[in-house]
Amino acid sequence: MSRILLADDSPHAQRMGERILREEGFEVVSLTDGNVAMLRLADVDPDVILADVFLPGKSGFDLCRYVKSEARFRHVRVVLTAGLLEPFDEDEAKRAGCDAILKKPFEASKVVSIIAPLVKEAQSRRSTLADTLTMAPLISLPVTAAPKPVEQPKLVELAKPVEPKSAEPPMAAEPTPSPAPPPGPEIDPERVRAAVTLALDAAFPAIIQEITDRVLIALGH
Repeated sequence: MSRILLADDSPHAQRMGERILREEGFEVVSLTDGNVAMLRLADVDPDVILADVFLPGKSGFDLCRYVKSEARFRHVRVVLTAGLLEPFDEDEAKRAGCDAILKKPFEASKVVSIIAPLVKEAQSRRSTLADTLTMAPLISLPVTAAPKPVEQPKLVELAKPVEPKSAEPPMAAEPTPSPAPPPGPEIDPERVRAAVTLALDAAFPAIIQEITDRVLIALGH
């Protein structure tokens, strides 16, 4: 819904202005002091300001000049009002930057014919400014080259032990032959035979007796 800021210290002008504008579907915020109107601009955020040039505190001219000098209120349209019998400097109103002039008492058809197109202008301008502000960061940012990757410090590789090349397993060494025992004294076969004969002669009687005893036992004697 479009919003109108009606700044007028005349109770009659306020009632008339509110009735006409609200019947046309506009939201109306009414104030009676120029200083308060200037302070409330940001939170009211109107599309159109309908301000009496003879407001107490800041005049309608002051209010208009302030709105037109502030970038955040570029979309706002300002209509300055004055009574039929009040002195009104239209040249000063134009220098202040007002968008229209309206005489009081308000006439419904005249008010609507002036306010309605200004509201459309303000809303269109508001939309354009919103798009501009949205795109502003993309437009204003300088195109910069992509940052170069930070070169990482090279790690000093420790010397790796050289692995021995694979080779055929060494051939097993042939066993060293045991040294031959030193030659013993030379043996005399005759002497050996004589020793054997003596041994047999000594053992022969005992062998004969043992065999005899075994035969006798076997025969039952």
